[in-house]
Amino acid sequence: MKVLVINCGSSSLKYQVLDMTNEVLECKGLVERIGMDGSVITHEKIGMDKFKLETPMENHKDAIGHVLDAIQDPEHGVVKEMSEIGAVGHRVVHAGEKYAHSVLINDDVIAALEECVDLAPLHNPPNLLGIAACQELMPGTPMVGVFDTAFHQTMPPESYIYAIPYEYYEKHGIRRYGFHGTSHKYVAERASDMLNVNLDDLKIITCHLGNGASVSAIKRGKCIDTSMGFTPLEGLVMGTRSGDIDPAIVTYIREKEHLDQGVANEILNKKSGVLGISGVSSDFRDIEAAAAEGNERALLALKVFAHKVRFYIGAYIAEMNGVDAIVFTAGVGENDISMRDIICNDLGNLGIKLDLVKNKVRGKEMIISRDDSRVKILLIPTNEELMIARDTYNIVTGKAVN
Repeated sequence: MKVLVINCGSSSLKYQVLDMTNEVLECKGLVERIGMDGSVITHEKIGMDKFKLETPMENHKDAIGHVLDAIQDPEHGVVKEMSEIGAVGHRVVHAGEKYAHSVLINDDVIAALEECVDLAPLHNPPNLLGIAACQELMPGTPMVGVFDTAFHQTMPPESYIYAIPYEYYEKHGIRRYGFHGTSHKYVAERASDMLNVNLDDLKIITCHLGNGASVSAIKRGKCIDTSMGFTPLEGLVMGTRSGDIDPAIVTYIREKEHLDQGVANEILNKKSGVLGISGVSSDFRDIEAAAAEGNERALLALKVFAHKVRFYIGAYIAEMNGVDAIVFTAGVGENDISMRDIICNDLGNLGIKLDLVKNKVRGKEMIISRDDSRVKILLIPTNEELMIARDTYNIVTGKAVN
């Protein structure tokens, strides 16, 4: 069976087609500037050069239409007709408390996701538009929803309840939800395979470190805690997000800076993090270059980021009463050699020993801990699209999805 994976943003759309007989990626692409001037689709059939087509796309239905044209193109396509696509897997950011696993999309699922729009106003609406467009253009093709929040629904109440009046949880659903769940699930399963140990027998800390970043504690294959919260703003210091701060800072800044409603939220989401500390960039490569040239604020930003990752690693070791493996993934986790070194430095008393030679690798599955390290340290490139395709294939073929 071939599965089409769709990931819709407000003005962009990423897609892949995978043959799930052997989990081979056949093509992938990106649609940009949907509903704007200069709409363009970039398509790549694996083994061939990319091609770009700039053409008007007023909405997500137009964008999906061009995706379907691209995957059926005589030269660059991977199917002769759409009947060869057995199912579509949709990445959906927020399912609230509705779903703890991926599900076949029906009217009830659509209604549940619409109820979650207030929880993810920037993400769920375009996700729903993508689903609607595919349903219209591909009638009869099974659609599966794979949710960023689902993997974290196994957290116990003590991990997800905030110490605010309980009625806010009951009335408004205010609790820790967590995000990046598809990535955390994928790398945890790959860690189990690489270590040749059953996932049910492992305690794993997964570090998804990119411009957006989160850490999860995974015990016996289930998430028991994660750093992101009600929104992706909580937790680690990130590219432009503040992460954990004293909540009183929000009202204090508003009063001191005479800010209008919503401005403080924008500052914390888009002008903070390592960008706010360094004043240089939200890109860790730029910050590291500036730090190497003696920029003290850039160096401070790197230290603050590493400090917060270590903080969560230590907390989750305590919460799980130990750890067997730590996984680094996503853009920074997979590619930033020095950041992995800084994070793991001085953790030897916890049995975490990084091999400095093995660590000199980017974007490649590898165990990078020393042979005498009690805790295995793994580098695993994430593959959320494959995880979405797997869940989609398993649901459509009647296999269990955990």
